[in-house]
Amino acid sequence: MRRSAEFCTDWTVVIPVKPAAHGKSRLTGAGDRVALARAIALDSIEAACAVCAVVVVTADAEVAVEARLLGATVVDETAPAGLNAAIAAGVDATGPGHRAAMLGDLPALRPADLADALRRAAALERTVVADAEGTGSTLVTARAGVPWAAAFGDGSLARHLALGAVALDAAPSLRRDVDTPAQLEAAARLGLGARTATLVTPRRAAEAPSPRQKKDGAR
Repeated sequence: MRRSAEFCTDWTVVIPVKPAAHGKSRLTGAGDRVALARAIALDSIEAACAVCAVVVVTADAEVAVEARLLGATVVDETAPAGLNAAIAAGVDATGPGHRAAMLGDLPALRPADLADALRRAAALERTVVADAEGTGSTLVTARAGVPWAAAFGDGSLARHLALGAVALDAAPSLRRDVDTPAQLEAAARLGLGARTATLVTPRRAAEAPSPRQKKDGAR
């Protein structure tokens, strides 16, 4: 895995990934949902691996194999118990440095945007990055020596702020998580990772009106 020039040696990012067979149910109708769920997760993992050490927690065997090839450490989630339990298991597998948990559905994530957020987070005990809607969370951090605390789920931003996290400004690529076709379209406008783009671009092209259709519609 090619590391960015801004590799953050003091950080480990934990990324929980739900098995693709059960994940991203609201993307049904946006193509091959299972393949898309894996592609989104792996593009997120690849971007993070370019920036820092990564621990992936998953029960998805295909994601686990690919994540290891990207350079991530994988914690096999043998008995899935929810998002925050998966993150806690990943945090337990990290070293003594700074820790972060990032959602695995950021297919437009740019490594430089994550690196910038982590550098600024290192100066604070706890931080949180809000999702694009401003109600959820895409990244939560804790500086070395600070006890881990996270409360992901619907409306999690308010809970993370109540836990003492400082809201951290971040670039759109770190805020645009994807659960719905509309959010996938928004991520596509930012620029998708290669795996997700391979699945999404042909479908968008197929749905676009042909030159003849455009001409007929203009009559």
